[in-house]
Formats: sequence, C-alpha cells, structure tokens
Amino acid sequence: MRPDLIALQERLQHVFSDPGLLERATTHRSFSAEHNERLEFLGDSVLNLAVSSMLYQRLSALPEGELSRVRANLVRQESLYQLALRLPLAQALRLGESLSGNRQRRSRRRCADELQPDEAGSGGLQHPSILADALEALIGAVYLDAGYASAQALVQRLFQDVEISPRMQAAARDAKTALQEWLASRKMKPPQYQVVARVGAAHCPIFEVACGIPALGLTERGSAGSRQAGEQAAAAAMLATLKARNL
Repeated sequence: MRPDLIALQERLQHVFSDPGLLERATTHRSFSAEHNERLEFLGDSVLNLAVSSMLYQRLSALPEGELSRVRANLVRQESLYQLALRLPLAQALRLGESLSGNRQRRSRRRCADELQPDEAGSGGLQHPSILADALEALIGAVYLDAGYASAQALVQRLFQDVEISPRMQAAARDAKTALQEWLASRKMKPPQYQVVARVGAAHCPIFEVACGIPALGLTERGSAGSRQAGEQAAAAAMLATLKARNL
C-alpha cells in the first residue's frame, strides 16, 4: 500500500481489510476509470443516516423540520470540504495529469474523464467539490469494508470537534446564497461570476467558473458539469478562503 494511504488509515483510525476500497475511494475520475463516484453515492447515504442519528440523540428537543435544516448544514459541500482539509485528505488523492501535457493518457479515460481540465495542475487537490466527494467516498468505503457501525464511528470522529447546536439551522444555505449574504452584511457588492473555460464535447462539458470579489482583490475557481454547479463550487471555494483569512 502507498505510504500516503497508510498514513490516511491512521488518521481515519480504520485499517482496511480490503485495501482496494481505499485505493478507489481516493481516486478521482480524471485519473482512472476505476474511480470513486459509486463509493461517493453510497457514502452520501451512510453519512446522512449517521448524522441524522447523531442529531436525534444530541438535539432531542428539536422538531423534525429544524433537525433537517441542521443536518443540511452539516452535510453540505463546504462543511465536508472543511472536514477533508482537517484530515488532511488532499495528499492521498489521485487526480489526472494535464491533457495538454500528456495526451497519450486520453485513451485510458471515458468521455467525462477525458474532458476534465487539468485537476492537479489547476489546484484540483483543493477544489471543495473534489475533496467533499472524496470524503463521502471514504465513508462509503469504510461501510463496505467493515459495516455500518464502523462507518458511523468514522462520521462521529469526523464531527467530534464541530460545535453542533440548534443555532446551526440558520446556516443551511447554498454556497452562492451564503456568499452573497456575507457580502451584503458588509455593504459590499455581489460577487462576480465568469466562465473562464469550457472543455469537452457538447454532450459532456466541464465548466470552470471564476468567482471574484474586486473590493477584496480575491478570485477563486470551481469546476463542474454545468455553469450553475460551477458557480456553486467557486462560491464554496471563496467562502473557504474568507474563513481561512478570518475575514
């Protein structure tokens, strides 16, 4: 097993009986056809169940609607991105090389993979969507490797330093809305979004979107399969930057 995966197992506090699950969970679709998207699908459901159980126990006085809003806040992309940064998860991920610099790899990739921008070269290891998806894939991998109890224990460890309270219900907003509200509260203009790249065929494009706040001199990028999703990814990256800088 690769040294970075051995170290990741230690941080997860879970040793895989099937190391192949860990390999797949940390492989982005731009790297190989054997990627982590199916594990992400499974991990998303396991995560929601584990978080729901945790909230049911910790916030026993909250009604169903408010519990749902708190859960939405905990499992949204930005929250998972922050958890992935704390692991840290990025150093164990495998992403594709530049298509322009290594075109011979194209024959190994499926359509959507083949049309990816250079994730590693363009800072893909720090993209909120990539890290959040990989974290869900890890949860799915632990579930397949050792069952729900182990996956639930992992989720509890991931959230052990997160303050969970009824006040979180107001924070369950999508990234674009949260960013616009952050700027409005400081009497600043809304962010500017611009598609800076679109790669791939018409039936499976990838949009790279820039989110800019001219007043702060900040620009962050996000990529996804649609312009709207790309804007959300860029907004999430901007929120993470603002938080990191204590702005």
